[in-house]
Amino acid sequence: MSMMERNPAFPEVKGNFGFGCMRLPMKDGEVDTEAFSGMVDAFIQQGFNYFDTAHGYIGGKSETAIKTCLTSRYPREAYILTDKLSENYFEKEEDIRPYFETMCQATGVDYFDFFLLHAQNARNYEKYKACRAYEIAGELKAEGRVRHVGFSFHDSAEVLDRILTEQPQMEFVQLQFNYLDYEDPNVQSRACYEVCRKHGKPVIVMEPVRGGSLVNLPPQAMEVMEQAGGGSPASYAIRYAAGFEGIFMVLSGMSNMAQMQDNLSYMKDFHPLTEAEQAVVAEVIRRFRETPLIPCTGCRYCTDGCPMSIHIPTLFTAENQARQFGKEQGMWLYQLATETQDEKMPGKPSDCVQCGQCEEICPQHLPIRELLKTVALRFEA
Repeated sequence: MSMMERNPAFPEVKGNFGFGCMRLPMKDGEVDTEAFSGMVDAFIQQGFNYFDTAHGYIGGKSETAIKTCLTSRYPREAYILTDKLSENYFEKEEDIRPYFETMCQATGVDYFDFFLLHAQNARNYEKYKACRAYEIAGELKAEGRVRHVGFSFHDSAEVLDRILTEQPQMEFVQLQFNYLDYEDPNVQSRACYEVCRKHGKPVIVMEPVRGGSLVNLPPQAMEVMEQAGGGSPASYAIRYAAGFEGIFMVLSGMSNMAQMQDNLSYMKDFHPLTEAEQAVVAEVIRRFRETPLIPCTGCRYCTDGCPMSIHIPTLFTAENQARQFGKEQGMWLYQLATETQDEKMPGKPSDCVQCGQCEEICPQHLPIRELLKTVALRFEA
């Protein structure tokens, strides 16, 4: 799909590339609104218009930054805005509509173009049903407060098939989808994608570069990319995801203008990977898996309810850096994750009380408690 083509299901969306607003440029702990505004301008000037946020992104700062840098600066018809109903912000049916109004106020709009029931899985799906979240989303659509309703998903293909069977009114599904997870038995990207195809649901891709893992490749994998040439590691990953039939949108979480310009360079006139480029990806996968890494995407869902305030994703990144490049390369990240911030001391990995809340919410189904013991052995010894 070229930039100016329209998806028949959602003709108001321009192109197949979206701005994911979970990892924005930061300065002194706040969103750098000057940098973000420049990125918004570049994105729109190239003809794209899809922006994705959620109430919990950057501790609520993503939504307010969107109000400052996007919705207060452009007419409503100039952009497509997506927000999400997240389980952390409602406990009963009566909470949902006030929460929706809070999101509208934070972002500065009175309706959302796309509205997602966020991070569905076998456990929280029952909560969403009990609180009539699917019905309320349908009511909001009928009232014109949202234009399209779907859900994001982190679980097995079997659970996805059940939800789509029980909720056929859902218009699309947002999946974690990238070349490293395509055959992963835990993430089940391929199987979930095939379920969406079976039900005829368009797919939005999240985590196409796997939280940066497919940009910051291990040396032996990066060597393959460098020898092949033809684009950045991000370009291979994003074009890989966008090349599948039925995928109408690929989101990229960009945190600086260099990343924005790189992404725009190959998505403004999109072409799928060639056979030769597919072969490069296959070799990268083979070499990437020679070094076993913790497959954390940095979504930070695990940190919200941690009673010890452990910065789990940063610690896992430190461990991965150490595995690839040596302990010293990971130490600065470990220190960053465990130093005092806002007069509150984050927990060390050994402070974990084994409550298991993190593992219940982890989209990657990681054995976080055991992995924290591994990190503690490396950095606290």
